[in-house]
Amino acid sequence: MRAVLCREWGDPSVLAVEEVKGKAPAAGWVRISVRAAGINFADNLMVSGRYQFKTPFPFSPGFEASGVVAEVGEGVGSTAVGDRVMVALPHGGFAEEVLAPATSVFRIPEVMDFRSAAAFPVAYGTVHLALVHRARLQKGQILLVHGAGGNVGRASVEVGKRLGATVLATAGSARSLEVARGRGADHLLRYDSEDVRDRVLELTGGDGADVVFDPVGGDVFDASLRCVAWEGTVLVIGFAAGRIPQAPAWRLLLKSCAVIGVDWGGYLRREPETVRSATEEALRWYSEGFLDPTPEHVFPLEEAAEALEAQAARKLRGKAVLVNE
Repeated sequence: MRAVLCREWGDPSVLAVEEVKGKAPAAGWVRISVRAAGINFADNLMVSGRYQFKTPFPFSPGFEASGVVAEVGEGVGSTAVGDRVMVALPHGGFAEEVLAPATSVFRIPEVMDFRSAAAFPVAYGTVHLALVHRARLQKGQILLVHGAGGNVGRASVEVGKRLGATVLATAGSARSLEVARGRGADHLLRYDSEDVRDRVLELTGGDGADVVFDPVGGDVFDASLRCVAWEGTVLVIGFAAGRIPQAPAWRLLLKSCAVIGVDWGGYLRREPETVRSATEEALRWYSEGFLDPTPEHVFPLEEAAEALEAQAARKLRGKAVLVNE
């Protein structure tokens, strides 16, 4: 089979498509013939050696994939050969086949195609873990979503609306804000031309946001601490802006607020059943018509390096996937 391999740290140009020998699944595992694989910000971090865990060489990037079950190991009863599935992975999705524990494999709803399925586990799993498992977002609360035109941002807008929150969406361009509006955002804020703190306080009557979903970091995080509500929660998802911010302890004290990190990959390693529960509920919401994981960009497997380069250069808006066709 073919796989996109990383044999040294660097930019995406170090990746190469190579022929590798496939393996049979161990007990409790399944082998999946991959149809599509999702591309995430963390893939670039992993290839460059900046991800929180360094995978031994050689490895394939790719945290999520979709396809058809080709073989099941001993003791697997939750899925069968021929099932259409999506899978959450620590890495390895950029290949024609993947091996995964059956606990990380989910059947795809009949109305979902492989490309949308490959775009689902990381974004919607992260958002569910953040808003439901960690922040306990309640109906009627105010949710502030940063980077709302991006992949996890737009997913957060959708899930926030499903949970009954009023959603304030921020982004750096009119186009991104229109994406957020299309996903159901109630109010739109341009953080490159507006004072986020002032606008949030204005829109909330001075109370601030009960929950802040922040995959951006940098100045946006700083503004969040100035407009989070009393006993509110700031969810740290990532640092797309590049600068990893610091949280002044005195601000946390004065607001009695919480800053909570949400690492999907960490949950996948430490609490796979928590990830499973989150993903299964998100899939139910998809089947009810609340979520739309349709990717905006599609690349063939052999263009994985080009796809990651485009993502790193911020040339892609929304979700991108690799396909085996």
